[in-house]
Amino acid sequence: MDAREVLTKYYEYANAGDWQRWCDLFAEDQVMDEQLAGHIEGLAKLRSMMAGMGDMYASFRNEPVHLIVDADGQKAAAVSHLSAVSKASGKAIEAEVMNFFRVVDGKIVYMANYHDTVPFQVLSQV
Repeated sequence: MDAREVLTKYYEYANAGDWQRWCDLFAEDQVMDEQLAGHIEGLAKLRSMMAGMGDMYASFRNEPVHLIVDADGQKAAAVSHLSAVSKASGKAIEAEVMNFFRVVDGKIVYMANYHDTVPFQVLSQV
């Protein structure tokens, strides 16, 4: 898969809440810089972290608005809109998101995530 195909699956699996298959899109030695979770290295750590996604959100949608893929199909950027509801507080989250991806041999080897963190403060409210 090239980066466009990987990103299409990335959003498909996330919106289905299929975090196992979502994690399968990442390389074993993946590196992620995620604005809320910090620096995450390795697929095992990512899988452990993502196992709790169903406990955090009553609903979760991350809809891509723009996908930009470079000519070699290995680097991509995505602008998306995230709509979710915190399970703990019941409050809505609306955020614009920008992600950068590097894809090698059909797997995400690096991802960086950028968004306003204020809407996610409801995750810590009860």
